[in-house]
Amino acid sequence: MANLKIDTGKPLLDEKIAEWLKWDKNEVTRADVKQKVQRGEVDQLEKIMAHRMVFGTAGLRGRMGAGYALMNDLVIIQTSQGFSKYLTAVNPKARTKGVVIGHDSRHNSHRFARLAAAAFLNNGIPVYLLGKIVPTPFVPFTILQYGAAAGVMVTASHNPKEDNGYKVYWENGAQIIPPHDSGIQKSIEENLSPWEDAWDVEKALADPKLTDPLDDISNKYFSKLGSSMLDKEKNQASPLTFTLTAMHGVSHDYMVEAFKVCGFKPFVPVKEQMVPDPEFPTVKFPNPEEGKSALDLSFKTANENGSSVILANDPDADRLAVAEKLPSGQWKVFTGNEEGALLGWWAWQRSRQLSPDIPTSDCYMIASTVSSKILRAIASKEGFNFEETLTGFKWMGNKAHDLIKDGKTVLFAFEEAIGFMNGSEVLDKDGVSAAMRLAEMATVLKADHNMTLFDKLQDIYKTYGYHVSNNSYYICHDQRVINKMFERIRNFNGPNT
Repeated sequence: MANLKIDTGKPLLDEKIAEWLKWDKNEVTRADVKQKVQRGEVDQLEKIMAHRMVFGTAGLRGRMGAGYALMNDLVIIQTSQGFSKYLTAVNPKARTKGVVIGHDSRHNSHRFARLAAAAFLNNGIPVYLLGKIVPTPFVPFTILQYGAAAGVMVTASHNPKEDNGYKVYWENGAQIIPPHDSGIQKSIEENLSPWEDAWDVEKALADPKLTDPLDDISNKYFSKLGSSMLDKEKNQASPLTFTLTAMHGVSHDYMVEAFKVCGFKPFVPVKEQMVPDPEFPTVKFPNPEEGKSALDLSFKTANENGSSVILANDPDADRLAVAEKLPSGQWKVFTGNEEGALLGWWAWQRSRQLSPDIPTSDCYMIASTVSSKILRAIASKEGFNFEETLTGFKWMGNKAHDLIKDGKTVLFAFEEAIGFMNGSEVLDKDGVSAAMRLAEMATVLKADHNMTLFDKLQDIYKTYGYHVSNNSYYICHDQRVINKMFERIRNFNGPNT
């Protein structure tokens, strides 16, 4: 590095590059930056160095690579240092309560989780590090079980294989909302220089303040999931065969256990997508929300095994897609709003069977503003309450927490992007519990009423009114372009309108 001449013609950029090369101890990302300097790739260097990845309400998520604008070891260290400092400033009890850290099976997730753990430990905060790959909902579940001060999940959910992320939960078990996001961002910028042992993962792993609670947490999670079922004997005798895809992610082993504790016969796995693989070799986007294009192998497996219902988790198992074979032989892939209607209806039926003594006026369901209003229609007819929030489970999780604090019962929450929260053990979307509620509902409908999920959906519409939606999305990776677009929308008819 001593011989490397940094002269891009932009003094501020030169300063950022020199700083990066001084701080970054990862040989791969260091070499990448050096090469760009040697080749004179000023535009590229400006793109990755001039702007930091901004910490938002979902934490961080973006492409992996060298530079402050991408996901890498140094950015993870800086983020964790800033977050840990912010946490002890606003909640001094964090030094006894600790934080929970989990990770998925993406490239670098294992390492990022351990670098994050090192930062919290270096600031005197105990760490519950879930030692193996876990579904995202295990982090908020652990926070509530152990009374931790916060949690981090290293995941990019259903994003392409080039991406990774850093998702943050607060002590209430819900994702952070303002002002914590801007507070953490400010603290990150005040703690950029890596601390003395920032890169020493081995030292962190030997720290007595680090524990791995995964066995205990798995037992607690599956015990609660199993005991939430209406009738395990009926599940055992289910006339349906379920096919499940883990989409190359974390869910397979956890879903095997879920089927077992809930009383179901084993599912038929999509073998090509069963083993965690960060390359996602069989799907361009590992996103079951894409519907047919992501579920081709599931249809093939289900057809070969006489299975009529497909359950598809995304790679971090916090979401669930569902497909059902119609009498015509065609597969019906349910939208998130259709699943929300079915699971919401089922949550209400279950609550009346399991807790008839809870007054309907104390029962709540929640959906975000971009989701179907079917829950509102069911609520107004059945007499329970419906709450609408801003977009994202961060808002629904926090709203659920506030309601529970007031002695209310939150039965269900959903967002149209196939995210479902059943009950309040996890104040976030959970694709494992959603799969089991769906399997239970499909079993009861078939066994007791000879109905399919599609039949029931039509029945729900006849009872509560037809709800139709047509959703899509645009992909943009440039935060500056996104900010510009939203500023324009906010001020479409003039300033501050």
